[in-house]
Amino acid sequence: MESVRVFKWSNIENRFIAIGYSKKLRFFHRWLNLDRMSADTKQARIAAIIEKLQGRQLDAHYLGYFECFNQQLYYEAHEVLEQIWLPQRAGSDGAFYKGLIQLAGAFVHLQKARLEPAKALFRLAEENLRKYPSVHQYLDLNALISEIHVWRDKIESARAPAGLLLANRPPKILLVIV
Repeated sequence: MESVRVFKWSNIENRFIAIGYSKKLRFFHRWLNLDRMSADTKQARIAAIIEKLQGRQLDAHYLGYFECFNQQLYYEAHEVLEQIWLPQRAGSDGAFYKGLIQLAGAFVHLQKARLEPAKALFRLAEENLRKYPSVHQYLDLNALISEIHVWRDKIESARAPAGLLLANRPPKILLVIV
């Protein structure tokens, strides 16, 4: 007899027919990021990352964004950087932080196979990041914008939206030493 597992997520009910705990179910579990659902778990993970990065030349939240992003923890990357962006969103770096948050958001949408919202966030991220010099806060924005174009092209040519992020190597963002 088949059993139905129901997961509540983003006010959407996702139902999976599960016979045991198959590879297919594990794929969907990872694809939908269900193993990272607990807000307490996310906050604890974020706090541990920030604590580890304290005392460095750059803000721990800024560094934490890249740490999370490079581990494909895109939602957490967004959350970490909001700690810097919210108090100074109208400041000189507001659009910069907003662009990075939008970039992480685009990848959250790719994890959920939502191509149109991902494409829109890639476009907004690029618009915000283009307002800054080619290297800003130790980040090579030309390279990052090129990567945004690569992912927008991948979305345009995607045949199977559900596997886009899984079928391609997710980007890593590295800071540059100037």
